[in-house]
Amino acid sequence: MRIGDRLPAFQLENQYGERVLSDDLSLGRTLLVFYPWAFSRVCGSELAQLQENLSLFQDRDVRLLAISVDHKFALRSYAEQTGIEFELLADFWPHGGLASSVDAFDAERGVARRVSLLNEGGVVVDRFESALTEPRTLQRYVQALGRLGVEES
Repeated sequence: MRIGDRLPAFQLENQYGERVLSDDLSLGRTLLVFYPWAFSRVCGSELAQLQENLSLFQDRDVRLLAISVDHKFALRSYAEQTGIEFELLADFWPHGGLASSVDAFDAERGVARRVSLLNEGGVVVDRFESALTEPRTLQRYVQALGRLGVEES
């Protein structure tokens, strides 16, 4: 998936079992943050940093959605234990289906790669990633948000 591409059609459940449809995301701004596993050291620190800086996204009306191949029940437990308030989506079945469709799946390991897709109106306006063992930096998220051309409130 590249800048300028439209998000594919999908339907996933969040940590509360609520369905999130791609059609719902085509109206506003979203940041899809693919990550390998809940309860892992690197993922935990990366998602905690996003939680600590949630206002960066909220101030720009960006809906933050973190996506892994974990089951929704594991994601709910993870969110409760770590205090994550944004949505965690389960790309559980078909295993990694959405990650595969946006070129964010590591088939060898069976997990999502660390790929972020910033979308406006269902169209990718920025895409970036880091190695499986390295978190994406907050600076890179801020740079991506700058592509929206909206100043902080």
